[in-house]
Amino acid sequence: MHGKDKKAVEKFNGLTGTTKRRKIGRKMFEILDFFNYSFFIRAIILSILAGLSCGIIGVWILLLNIPFIGVTIAHCAFAGAIIGLFAGINPVISGFIFSILAAIIISPLSKKAKTNSNISVGLLFSFSLATAFIFASLFKEHLTDIFSLFWGNLLISSSQDIIVNIIITIILILFTILFHRGIIALFFNREIAKSCGIPESLIFTLIFLLICSTISLNLKSIGGLLIYSLISLPAATAYQLTYNLKTMYFLSVLFAVSACIAGLLFSTLVSLPVGATIILVSCVIFFVSLFFSKRKNYKK
Repeated sequence: MHGKDKKAVEKFNGLTGTTKRRKIGRKMFEILDFFNYSFFIRAIILSILAGLSCGIIGVWILLLNIPFIGVTIAHCAFAGAIIGLFAGINPVISGFIFSILAAIIISPLSKKAKTNSNISVGLLFSFSLATAFIFASLFKEHLTDIFSLFWGNLLISSSQDIIVNIIITIILILFTILFHRGIIALFFNREIAKSCGIPESLIFTLIFLLICSTISLNLKSIGGLLIYSLISLPAATAYQLTYNLKTMYFLSVLFAVSACIAGLLFSTLVSLPVGATIILVSCVIFFVSLFFSKRKNYKK
């Protein structure tokens, strides 16, 4: 972030600290002032992009029934980002590399439904999380950067972050459209998809690569410990409300984008961590959806 942006952030934080002592009703009017800051506009744009990408891959992870694999990849990316900071490497790049390594290790295991595969994934999850905390403890002189990877902060996003996220979001959308039938076949049964001539291995590998890319790019904005929640909660919410796949995509993206924007606005008003607030909003949306769940009514 440039020096001008840093001063703007400091001024912005001072503004929110002052407004914290005012009434909520008055704060709602002051929120318009936030849009005068370029870094806040970037945060809004990145919120929309993060919601789009996380909403899409959340549906994949949910319907492929690989939630534990998804959270393991997220924590491996987080560990890689911490190690990248320690080694002087761009944390997004190092996080992506580690998530790819994790995908290479656990992708063959995902084809099995045996206990030993779950144990292997669990060991990788534990190892990545322990590694992240160990390197964090060794990197005390840059605690601010480390905590930004822990909890995330959309307000420190750059124009480059937006460009890269636009690219990956476009790729995600195009992939979802072009391989729509193949993805549906994977949701039902990989063996049947293979027997029908669908390149299931290629599609599954590309899905893993896109999951890794999305997680790595959102580490700085959402946080390594919270990113998987933004991926899983909107998709789980959409799953409660519809049986139609296209509607599920739409609702998952809608809930993810809404949570990101609402969490960003609320956190800046009351000076709360952005990433954590986004996840809390996602949780609220999920619990509200339970009252309208079609699946609950169907079971009755």
